[in-house]
Amino acid sequence: MRIGITGATGFIGQQLIEAALASGVTAVALTRRAAVFPGGVETRVIGDVGGAIDAARLEGLDAIVHLAARVHVMRDTAINPLAAFRAVNVEGTLRLAEAADAAGVRRFVHASSIKVNGEETAPGRPFRADDAPAPVDPYGVSKAEAEAVLHALSQKSGLEVAVVRPPLVYGSGAKGNFARLAGLVARGVPLPFGRIANRRSLVAVENLADLLLTLAQHPQAAGGTFLVSDGEDLSTAGLVTLMAAALMRPARLVAVPVALLELAGKLTGRSAEVHRLTASLEVDIGPTRARLDWAPPVPVDQAITRALRDFPR
Repeated sequence: MRIGITGATGFIGQQLIEAALASGVTAVALTRRAAVFPGGVETRVIGDVGGAIDAARLEGLDAIVHLAARVHVMRDTAINPLAAFRAVNVEGTLRLAEAADAAGVRRFVHASSIKVNGEETAPGRPFRADDAPAPVDPYGVSKAEAEAVLHALSQKSGLEVAVVRPPLVYGSGAKGNFARLAGLVARGVPLPFGRIANRRSLVAVENLADLLLTLAQHPQAAGGTFLVSDGEDLSTAGLVTLMAAALMRPARLVAVPVALLELAGKLTGRSAEVHRLTASLEVDIGPTRARLDWAPPVPVDQAITRALRDFPR
């Protein structure tokens, strides 16, 4: 089995290469420019995903896992963010998939985003893969459109498409909100999250990599859209508690009413950040488990401990 991986130098890509090598799968890094990977991993330069792709560079691959994308950012400086996302995430993805089909690649695994479903869930109503798409920002819209063009291509070609929509991905070296929260916990900063009783689905990078390998190989993955998580949802307070245990620090949680937190967010111009801490976002991975006979291999407490093993204390 030979799997090409775009975004191979990124956070998820590096973990996927490691997982592939450990399972006996040949990983081929598909990169923008020449790069060297440990373990003698083959590298093929295909250029920017947003540009033209030479199908010859993809020959001999059984599957491609497409991780490269224009990623979501909090403060986008593009004049037309939707056009910028579409150029890479929709048009570039389609060109790559068309080149893969021309090269005789059998399976195309696309890393999408839970933002295709939306931004939050109501209590007891987790997102499902068969929900109608409801993206609310340009990034989510571009991912939904990419899924649509891939499935359309699959219908008229021999290329098998499998789509996965991860929620927040964390692990050793992760940046963004996970690293910022871990930094506060590590410094012993009191956090006003003691009364937040939300539910958030997260996925450890090890668990996501394991599912990506499964999607590249499993016969039942073709044509499917799959949600993924660690299988155990956490409140913000619960996440802080697990982080504190992993960092061997006390969990300094202060019981502040959620309404007061949201008011503070409005007064400081940080409503969106506060809402992400108080709102729920749950995903239903039952269909993923059943269709693929798959389960997250790393429990959430172990995954958080691994993620913070080398975090500065």
